[in-house]
Amino acid sequence: MIPLRDENPTRITPYLTWFLLAANIAVYILQLVSGMQEGRTGLVGGISGWTMVPIEVTRGVDVATNGLTLQPHWLTLFTAMFMHGGLLHLGGNLLFLLIFGNNIEDALGHLKYGIFYLLCGVLASAAQIASNPTSVIPTLGASGAIAGVLGAYLVLFPRARVDTLVFLVFFVTRIRVPAFLLLGFWIASQFFSQFTRAMAEREGGGVAYLAHIGGFLAGMALIKLFGAKPPPSGPEGYSDNYPPPTPYGSYRR
Repeated sequence: MIPLRDENPTRITPYLTWFLLAANIAVYILQLVSGMQEGRTGLVGGISGWTMVPIEVTRGVDVATNGLTLQPHWLTLFTAMFMHGGLLHLGGNLLFLLIFGNNIEDALGHLKYGIFYLLCGVLASAAQIASNPTSVIPTLGASGAIAGVLGAYLVLFPRARVDTLVFLVFFVTRIRVPAFLLLGFWIASQFFSQFTRAMAEREGGGVAYLAHIGGFLAGMALIKLFGAKPPPSGPEGYSDNYPPPTPYGSYRR
């Protein structure tokens, strides 16, 4: 399922969400311009040292898998969450941030939202580090922080309608689903993927599912502690004055 937009209006202009979108794009362009790429032994060139490597954070030592590491090592917990491994990685993350971030910013306010976002990203990295504190595999991506936004959205707006593309073998159907169904499916897929990886005892790079899970659970736990104040909503999770949904059809893929 791929979300396209949600039916959940906001009261404020989401300046910080827009800034985060721009910052992620800017850092990705910097990666390309600086010549960062994946070599035979890891990431090389440019700003590859901005990625987070668990053993560098836990032991304060440099390893040869991501270039010259940013100092002090703990700064990579923040820089890594603005880096991406490719256009698909970047685009997927920013799509979710664009759709769900504005409502969390609306509920928290700009400053609290910024702190919340960064904290979820750090806790997501902590979950990944906890699974293997001596790992030398570089980690990068905004997925953990954005997963926190998704967890917060699930707590605050479980019944908000989300316009979604659903792939059914040879057909693509566009439907509206409640947020709890879409986000529940997403987090369940992360748990399933992590479980299958653990059963297969796979090592090496790939998707950091534990970071996704850690960020999502952090968002669910923190959103109320941050004093989130969502706007009054109707029985379907969006404003009573919001236009009623209109039906969608389906088309062949």
